[in-house]
Amino acid sequence: MMKLRPHIVCKIWGGKLLSSLKKIDSKEPIGESWELSILPEGESSFMGKKLSTLIDSTRLPYLIKFIDTSDTLSVQVHPDEFYASQNENAKGKTECWLILEAGEGAGIYLGFIEGVTKEKFEKAIRAREDLTPYLRFYPVKKGDFFYVPAGSVHAIGKNVFLAEVQESSGITYRVWDFNRLEKGKPRELHIDKALDVLNFAPEANEAMYFRAREDLFSYNGEQEILTEKLFKLDLINLVPNEVLEKNLLKSERPISFVCFEGKGLLRLKENELFFESYETILIPAEDEGTLEIFAHEKVSFILVS
Repeated sequence: MMKLRPHIVCKIWGGKLLSSLKKIDSKEPIGESWELSILPEGESSFMGKKLSTLIDSTRLPYLIKFIDTSDTLSVQVHPDEFYASQNENAKGKTECWLILEAGEGAGIYLGFIEGVTKEKFEKAIRAREDLTPYLRFYPVKKGDFFYVPAGSVHAIGKNVFLAEVQESSGITYRVWDFNRLEKGKPRELHIDKALDVLNFAPEANEAMYFRAREDLFSYNGEQEILTEKLFKLDLINLVPNEVLEKNLLKSERPISFVCFEGKGLLRLKENELFFESYETILIPAEDEGTLEIFAHEKVSFILVS
C-alpha cells in the first residue's frame, strides 16, 4: 500500500482550501490536487519516486483529483476515445464529480438547455456571447454526484470543492473562458475541435443522462456509485469503531482509497497504514487478501477500481 503525494496545479480560478488541506504555502491559487495520476504533465509520487516508475502504467486507466474553485471554470468539453485517438493520439475523457463542499448558491453547468442546436451554439460562440444561458445549471450541495460523459458541455461553478474521477487523459477543449486574462493574455480556446465533439442530442442533455444523485454522505455503509468501462466507483460511510472487510483478488487494475472525512487504519496482511481526511492510498493490482478498514471516528471514503 502506498500513501501518495499529489501533483498540485495552480489555476486562475483556484481557491485557498487546498493550500490549507495539503499544508502548502502557495502564492498562487491552487485549483487542483492530482491525487492519483500517471500523466507526464503531472504525476503523483510515493517516497520521492514518480508513480509511473513504481507500477505498470498500462494497468492504471483512471485519474483522481480534488478541485477547488473561487471562480467558474471555462465552458469546456472532452472528446471520446475515437476522436481523441484519431486527433490527439491520446485517450478520451469521461469523468464524474462528487461534491464535497459548496458555498451558498453554488452550482455546476452541465448539458444544454432544451432547443440548443449546433448551429445556434456556434453562432453564439462566434459572436463572443456569454454561453452560460445556453447551459443547464444545477445548484449543488455536499453529497451530490454527477456523471459527465465525453461530449458533454460543462463548467464547474465558483465556490465548489469536489472529487473528480476520470479517465487518465488531459485532453480538454475550452469553448469560452469568460474573457479572463492569465498573465495578461486570454487562455487558448479550442472552438473547432469542441464543435466536433459536443453532443447536442436532446436525450444526452437531460438530467437522467448525467445520473445525478444527492445526499450520498447521509447513508451508512457501502454504495456503488458508478461502473464505467475503465473504472468503478464505490462510496463507503462508516460510523466510529466500525470495521469493513473487503476481499481483494488479483486484478487488472489497482484500487485507490481516497478519504474525505475522518481517521482510521488500513490493514492488508502484515501491512498497516494510518489514514486521515484528504489522503489517497494506492493498493497495487497484485495485492490480494482481506483488506480491513478500521474507522477510528466517522469516516467517508471512495474506493476506485
